[in-house]
Amino acid sequence: MNTTRGADGKRTGRDETAEERADRMWVELIQEVRVAQTGVQILFGFLLTVVFTPAFARLAHTDRVIYIVTVVLGAAATGALIGPVSLHRLVSGRRVKPQAVSLASRLTFVGLVLLLATMTSSLLLVLRVATQADYVLLLVAVVVLWYLLCWFGWPLWVRHRHTSEQ
Repeated sequence: MNTTRGADGKRTGRDETAEERADRMWVELIQEVRVAQTGVQILFGFLLTVVFTPAFARLAHTDRVIYIVTVVLGAAATGALIGPVSLHRLVSGRRVKPQAVSLASRLTFVGLVLLLATMTSSLLLVLRVATQADYVLLLVAVVVLWYLLCWFGWPLWVRHRHTSEQ
């Protein structure tokens, strides 16, 4: 077996070929995407139904704008998170899996950022309509900070703290 080396020439810690590594990374990526896809699809489906409720007609102009932005963000997040599946299907068997994994990883990251924006604007809309309180922006900011910490802060800290030089 070949020892896999990264772009910097250092060992990756696994004895696998480039193709085996791409296969493993693809399986891991698709598992991750499944979690995010489910959440964004449920949220997006719910958002699509809101416009057909009687309460929608009574929304203030600002809340309608927030709703439209939220739906567009949800559609974009859905596209980015489903993109890796389409990518795999269209390039399968073409011997470009390492490149496909790299692109799918980027699409997934973009999808997560768009999902963060969708959830932020959804929360803003719901809290504005439900409470009409002055503290809504503070609540949304606290939740966004929590998302950033859970989705990016802690993972980046772990990556920095526990990535060993090889």
